[in-house]
Amino acid sequence: QVQLVESGGGSVQAGGSLRLSCAASGYSFSTSCMGWFRQGPGKERELVARTTATGSATYYSDSVKGRFTMSRDNAKNTLVLQLNSLNPEDTAMYYCARIKCGDDYRPTYWGQGTQVTVSS
Repeated sequence: QVQLVESGGGSVQAGGSLRLSCAASGYSFSTSCMGWFRQGPGKERELVARTTATGSATYYSDSVKGRFTMSRDNAKNTLVLQLNSLNPEDTAMYYCARIKCGDDYRPTYWGQGTQVTVSS
């Protein structure tokens, strides 16, 4: 069955960095579009970044553009989100997801999430 397992979350101080990973299995990762989402305390889940199946195009939300970098390794079925210049507003549970490709990027499968906490 489809499995998405995130790792790499933790607690850092403002200005710090973290590297999140998502290990995918149970489906054709290399032909699937993928995304990272997050849900902060009292907030709705929001899209952080998404990428095409080949990784040729990646889109970021305005709030993370220039600070976060999304990449994928299709040979290893792995999705990565590099988080730099973190601030307390980035505190959230981060989820990787298999998403629909194109403008309709609705998630079809979710991981269990990994917590990122940024202190000032």
